[in-house]
Amino acid sequence: MTIAAHPPGLADVSPGRLDEEDVKANFVDLHPPLTRHEAKVEAERCYFCFEAPCQNACPTSIDIPLFIRQVAADNRDGAARTIFDANIMGGMCARVCPTETLCEEACVREAAEGKPVTIGLLQRYATDPMIAAGKSPYSRGAPTGKRVAIVGAGPAGLACAHGLAVAGVESTIFEARPKAGGLNEYGIAAYKAIDDFAAKEAAFILSIGGIEVRHEAALGRDVKLDDLRRDYDAVFLGMGLGSTNKLGLPKEAELENVVDAVDYIARLRQAEDLTKLPVGRRVVVIGGGMTAIDIAVQSKKLGAENVTIVYRRGVDKMKASPFERELAQTSGVVIRTWARPVSLEGHGDALSGVIFEDTREHNGELASPGSVFRIEADMLFTAIGQRGTPETLNGAQIEVKDGRIVVDAERRTSLKGVWAGGDCVLGGEDLTVSAVEDGKQAARSIVAALGVANI
Repeated sequence: MTIAAHPPGLADVSPGRLDEEDVKANFVDLHPPLTRHEAKVEAERCYFCFEAPCQNACPTSIDIPLFIRQVAADNRDGAARTIFDANIMGGMCARVCPTETLCEEACVREAAEGKPVTIGLLQRYATDPMIAAGKSPYSRGAPTGKRVAIVGAGPAGLACAHGLAVAGVESTIFEARPKAGGLNEYGIAAYKAIDDFAAKEAAFILSIGGIEVRHEAALGRDVKLDDLRRDYDAVFLGMGLGSTNKLGLPKEAELENVVDAVDYIARLRQAEDLTKLPVGRRVVVIGGGMTAIDIAVQSKKLGAENVTIVYRRGVDKMKASPFERELAQTSGVVIRTWARPVSLEGHGDALSGVIFEDTREHNGELASPGSVFRIEADMLFTAIGQRGTPETLNGAQIEVKDGRIVVDAERRTSLKGVWAGGDCVLGGEDLTVSAVEDGKQAARSIVAALGVANI
């Protein structure tokens, strides 16, 4: 990632576009927490459905009617425990899950009135106090003498480790970065999880005990899968996707201010002073997913004047949810569809513009009618997806397809004694909640395979 603040020539990239007070106001909590009165009123809107469609829509199968009933009865701790029984990262999922397309879309009130019960906000109301207290409500199981190696301290790895600890199985997590949390710590918009929440939730999960985290230990570089298989009773791979896709255009690697959105978001998430983070006056984002929305909105919040998302297909094909797209547009971001970049222009060493060609769909394939247009840009963010890094497996005989690990329903890989989950597996939905479910199911399978008590 090469960012040149105050580059020579026509480009305009600079820190401090807004003063500290304005930036602080821009990065407040996206959804302020409910008060006790608001939570009780909202909880009483729930019909407490039998075989509730909201629960069926939740990848971790949280008993949503039960926890909402507990909120209505002022049993906040009980509600939190109901959530954590199914999803130990219920606090973060309440913040970052696309509830509008999962549980809330399935809500009966959504079908009847167009206004679902705000399940995400109620889930946050229930879980926040317990996470803030910093102590897991679960007890570590009696020691079994079994040890499991976990690669990655993201949602899948942490969920797996916690499930194993409940069963009395010790685990060591090998994490490539300095902090635990994975994309919750490094990859989501800062306004979705303020006040260092990702770190607090990770500490809450680890507080059960029996889990060691070794930081800056990357698979393939610092630890080898063969060694983990030799030294531990089982291995769980939850390292996420280690690389990002490139545009493949000339000058992409040479021009300054052509930036990987994932890297920039990680830098933003760890910045102590956002006013010192350089951003362009005219920003272009390539992509149609949540990362594209996150980087575009945050660019506006840092003071960029013009921010444009360009996506190669129609809005209905964008992975970003309707809520996220609306958030971008109400934040002043322009979304242009049916166009793809074909070349980058520079003035000196710095980016100055992007040339796009119009696109259309013909027989299911993307085609171009031949017309092009130019958007002036001081900074270009690429957000066109991530890819797996199977090379870190060092040639291990694990089935891999399209750069991701193939697993069965129990998250077992084709290699005996090795399980996997989260973004690194084939068919994953790239959601925190799905990664948590993978870790939970893998822990259950590992416990069964090791012959210790069920969890």
